[in-house]
Amino acid sequence: MTVATRHTDRRGLLAGALALGAGALLTPKAAFAMVGEKRLAFRNVHNNERIDARYWGASGFDADGLAEINHGMRDWRTGDVTTMDRDLIDLLVALRDKLGASPRSSFDLISGYRSPQTNASLHARSNGVATKSQHMLGKASDIALPGVRLETLRTAALSIGRGGVGYYPRDGFVHVDTGRVRTW
Repeated sequence: MTVATRHTDRRGLLAGALALGAGALLTPKAAFAMVGEKRLAFRNVHNNERIDARYWGASGFDADGLAEINHGMRDWRTGDVTTMDRDLIDLLVALRDKLGASPRSSFDLISGYRSPQTNASLHARSNGVATKSQHMLGKASDIALPGVRLETLRTAALSIGRGGVGYYPRDGFVHVDTGRVRTW
């Protein structure tokens, strides 16, 4: 090890120790504030309903924002609402950020939550709909992002490496979910 390397290693160790010490001084509320706000925007393509909800802020998860997202991602056929998986919401935000889109950029939502009745009906008409779909668990969404090629959206979703990614270019959407990592 050269003298220059030892100095670099010491500097890195010192910088890490200072960062750790500064982090320990932060209260949990201050630590949340450092993360900033998180929001999700989308337009349901079936009813043209638009949602732009702040679901995370200085105090952590925002119940009103989450409720707005849950309502917006409801089964549009039946009106049934479920609690959408927070990891899915974070995955959508990570995907939007990975693509360099603005936090106010709106996904086109083709499908969010699906009631068991809706899922059974879709499965009966198509062999591409799973009988135990992640949509029924509030853990999946079918999306597009205006101005972003579907192939680019798919590539970005795959690069995140969290959950399933389905590619449906003929139907105009990418499926993302928080189940096990898989592709189709």
